[in-house]
Amino acid sequence: MRLDCSAGAPSVRGSHLLLAVGRRPNTDDLGPDRAGVKTDAKGFITVDDQCRTNIPGILAMGDVNGRGAFTHTSYNDFEIVAANLFDNDPRRISDRIPCYALFTDPPLGRVGMTEREVRAKGIKALAAKWMMTSVGRARERGETLGFMKVVVDATTKKVLGAAILGLGGHEVVHAFLDVMAAGAPYTAISRTVHIHPTVAEYLPTMLGDLKPLA
Repeated sequence: MRLDCSAGAPSVRGSHLLLAVGRRPNTDDLGPDRAGVKTDAKGFITVDDQCRTNIPGILAMGDVNGRGAFTHTSYNDFEIVAANLFDNDPRRISDRIPCYALFTDPPLGRVGMTEREVRAKGIKALAAKWMMTSVGRARERGETLGFMKVVVDATTKKVLGAAILGLGGHEVVHAFLDVMAAGAPYTAISRTVHIHPTVAEYLPTMLGDLKPLA
């Protein structure tokens, strides 16, 4: 396969074409309607913030409820249900911070909101971007493709979202995820000494370059 953008319209040549056009739940053969369980227009079982359906005693977890399409969100559904049923701990789906990884080369780690979402909500924010070519660890490994990005609430100093496309991005991004879950300001990262030589040690450097989101 090749992509030619040198002149005229881009062209792609290849032997196969894969289209990923979304997912649909396998609820057709479950017969939720026969039990009176409500589904939406796409076939997902409708649940509340604690994975409960409209029928008492029936809960729906995982891909079938449309509240996440990842293994980690499915397992968290189970944790929410178990906590509410057995631990008297009212955990909720809405407490979950959106996060995912693409195990590509280089890998991508994403948490929270994107810049577009922040702009759409009209949040006054700061943003920073750091290229992997400026990360010492990436240069040592010869894997300098990618970048790191972060968006921070200008008023509260809390991290709104981040993306790391590059060496170890699917792991390093958890530093932002944990700070977001704790409700701590970005200074919890920027003022912490990180281990050298790592990719994560450049998170404070990037945060030191925050500027108003255009």
